[in-house]
Amino acid sequence: MPPFRAEHLGSLLRPQRLLEVREAIREKGLTPEEAGLPAVEEEAVAQVVKLQRDLGFKAVTSGEYNRTRFWGLMWDEFEGTVRLQDAEAPLFRLYHPDVVSLIEKDRKVMPGDSVITGSKLRHNPEKSQSNLHELRLVQKFLPQSEWPNLKLTVITPTWYHMRYKQGRAYSKDAYANDAEYFKDVAKVYQAELDQLYKAGLRNVQFDDPGLAYFCSDKFRQGWAEDPDNIGSVDDLLDAYIELYNDCISKLPADFHTGVHLCRGNFIGGRFFSEGGYDVIAQKLFTKLKVNTFYLEYDTERAGGFAPLKFLPKDKNVVIGAISTKVRELEDKEEVKRRIYQAADVVAEGSGQTREEALKRISISPQCGFSTHESGYPLSEEDEKKKLALVRQIADEIWGEP
Repeated sequence: MPPFRAEHLGSLLRPQRLLEVREAIREKGLTPEEAGLPAVEEEAVAQVVKLQRDLGFKAVTSGEYNRTRFWGLMWDEFEGTVRLQDAEAPLFRLYHPDVVSLIEKDRKVMPGDSVITGSKLRHNPEKSQSNLHELRLVQKFLPQSEWPNLKLTVITPTWYHMRYKQGRAYSKDAYANDAEYFKDVAKVYQAELDQLYKAGLRNVQFDDPGLAYFCSDKFRQGWAEDPDNIGSVDDLLDAYIELYNDCISKLPADFHTGVHLCRGNFIGGRFFSEGGYDVIAQKLFTKLKVNTFYLEYDTERAGGFAPLKFLPKDKNVVIGAISTKVRELEDKEEVKRRIYQAADVVAEGSGQTREEALKRISISPQCGFSTHESGYPLSEEDEKKKLALVRQIADEIWGEP
């Protein structure tokens, strides 16, 4: 059962042919079929599944090759969403790290598209097909006995809420307040996860940059100074934890859930947030009902391991100790030392031995290798070396998958 000792966070560097086909669709106005996308996509996924299996990884993903950006198309497929092009700045929390990084100061708009909710959210099985397509494609290249290990990444249920000003993630015609909105977000996530479970998915990873933003002093200060906000920033965290728990409340016991507290790995290796987990750890680890926390620990900006003392005995942690932002390969013995250091903190917090604590710890890169389509500092050879190092360290510490 997941998590496995050697993990990775989902996205892998796209092959050039796949990028070229997607560019042709955008630049020449071709349909996916005219550009030959289905065949190219299938071949690329077949190859990336083989790559992961050859490297000894059990939680195989599609590499997110079916997506242009890590959040995919799931939200676009929910009934009731509206896509805004070049949305105006007053719609956004201008202290939200994504917005800070992307907003164009001179134009006062958010570049590209933004999704808000214009009418009541509903899950339409006929329309919600992108995750299902991705799942079935990976299954096609895995023995059925390994399907339960396969991992699908999905975007956090708060993705199109946190960045918007109070009450602006949805129209007034759709919802009167956040509580009403969150109830329907939970319903569409429940329906999506149920659909995926029935198709064979048993391992989901929520990608959530927003939870890491609660660790950022700049974000917390910006929230406190915003007169439009209702309640405190910690009230918002409480509401998000409750939303998550609602989203996964109907899952069968054999459906593994994890959340990746992503600090950003944008084009050129740029990151979006910093600050240790200390300020949220106790509440997050004890109240959020996922099985596994995927935490970034590649640089000093993530803080130390002390917050891991709050990890309950029935939860796992995947230590993201290998960087996907720099080409230099980490020192194996130093990374192993850090894993043991983390294990000692977990052990102390739960009254266990180091060996007992290690049973709830895994290792991974700190983020995906390609959270957007292109523009990353690592080559495919660098990526293979990093993944091979993760596998080697896992073998030497645990000697199991």
